[in-house]
Amino acid sequence: MGEYAFIIVATVSFLLVLSCLWKVLCWLWWKPKKLEKYLREQGIKGTPYKFPYGNLREEMKLMEEVQSKPISLSHDIVPRVFPFVHQSINNYGKMFVSWFGPIPRVYITDPVLIRDILSNKFGHTQKPNTNPYAKFLVNGVASREGEDWAKHRRIINPAFHIEKLKEMLPAFYTSCCQLVNKWETLVASKGLCELDVWQELKNFTADVISRAAFGSNYEEGMKIFQLQTECAELITQASRSLYIPGFRFIPTQRNRRMKEIDREVQARLRRIINKRMMAREMEEASKNDLLGILLESNAREKKEGDNSKNAGLSMEEVMGECKLFYFAGQETTAVLLTWTIILLSIHPDWQSRARKEVLQVFGDNKPTFDGLNHLKIVTMVIYEVLRLYPPATMLNRFTYKEMKIGDITFPKGVWLILPATIVHRDRELWGEDAEEFNPERFSEGILKASKNQVVSFFPFGWGPRICVGKNFSLIEAKMAMVKILKHFWFELSPSYAHAPYTVVTLQPQYGAPIILHKNYET
Repeated sequence: MGEYAFIIVATVSFLLVLSCLWKVLCWLWWKPKKLEKYLREQGIKGTPYKFPYGNLREEMKLMEEVQSKPISLSHDIVPRVFPFVHQSINNYGKMFVSWFGPIPRVYITDPVLIRDILSNKFGHTQKPNTNPYAKFLVNGVASREGEDWAKHRRIINPAFHIEKLKEMLPAFYTSCCQLVNKWETLVASKGLCELDVWQELKNFTADVISRAAFGSNYEEGMKIFQLQTECAELITQASRSLYIPGFRFIPTQRNRRMKEIDREVQARLRRIINKRMMAREMEEASKNDLLGILLESNAREKKEGDNSKNAGLSMEEVMGECKLFYFAGQETTAVLLTWTIILLSIHPDWQSRARKEVLQVFGDNKPTFDGLNHLKIVTMVIYEVLRLYPPATMLNRFTYKEMKIGDITFPKGVWLILPATIVHRDRELWGEDAEEFNPERFSEGILKASKNQVVSFFPFGWGPRICVGKNFSLIEAKMAMVKILKHFWFELSPSYAHAPYTVVTLQPQYGAPIILHKNYET
């Protein structure tokens, strides 16, 4: 009897192993080869699938090469930021397929197709789970789908209404004044100084989001920003290698550190949220910051849903939105402001024009909400910076079922990559000066800036999932530039090295050292 039991167990074990091997083989070979044939029949060219890494090794090799040195002081940054994509476009055209391990990625640059994808016209695309580690960094509305997304978006929308943003303007102004006062102290003795504005502006936007989102000061929030920054770097490292299902559970040094960061961030956020919720229960006056409005909106949602289990957001979901506030609210605006100062240093004529407008509109008066929205030249400059150096360099979608877009039928299981950095530089859309810094192209607004008025400019996304914090970021950026332009003029330091690269957002690899001068016109 024991012998028969052994044979049965051995046979079952063998069959299980065989089944697992078959699933792995299908995942790493049969499925990608089938998808490759399907896409080729649709006329989509590209690099052939290579078992098991796809194009990852080639991409990483090219990335290491280009990141080993800076480039000339120009806005032709695609060969450095996306060397493999740049090479593939030259070889296969504007639509092509590459392979992230066994997963096909189709790059799409046609504005009409981009519109149809981002509008979710067919309801067949989702944001892909491109990196299982991403939940450690952001786990809010941006990573939700379907009805779950709709609920999260409905609850957080009130925090970003224009009237609420107007009430946050004093928080923006306070942070701006602190930044300007610090810089004025640095230039006081010699009338100039050198500083890395990338580091300075990361600290500034950290202060802004602490005040506007959580009502706390910069010192209380700084540790969270440091942790989030470290986590972003670790996630970027992880995204550059083929992910094996379940690998995140293996206690590697990187995995352990990401979990440690996540636990500490959650603990700090939980304390902030609990303290605010206790204040609400004691009927203290609610604060008109992002967290206060979010908690109020969430309470209303739960009440209208009769406090059912699925009504409103759980504590974990509220913390997820807070993590998104912290990262998206700080990182993207810091990047935008940094590239704005770099580009205005490269193009001093536009720096002078923007400063002149600021002095004409506000003079010695405090910036107002309406005044910020009536700044034409400053707005043109910011849009042109977003065109050439968008913080989010590309958007991703995923086909969870077969779908037809235009004349092409995409099978289930394909990533659709919408590379903003490349579309924003397309000469057919933007003219022969597409690689040049020319804010004048936005003089009649976004719709008339390019030849194609569909979707050729999408630094904040587009359609129903456009970034909910768009206006928050633009108002913050305008306020900061008004204060900086009014009090200083600036130029690039001789030590500046032009080296855009991506660590979640598009950043200056070697920082952004500038020479800051006191503006004696004020």
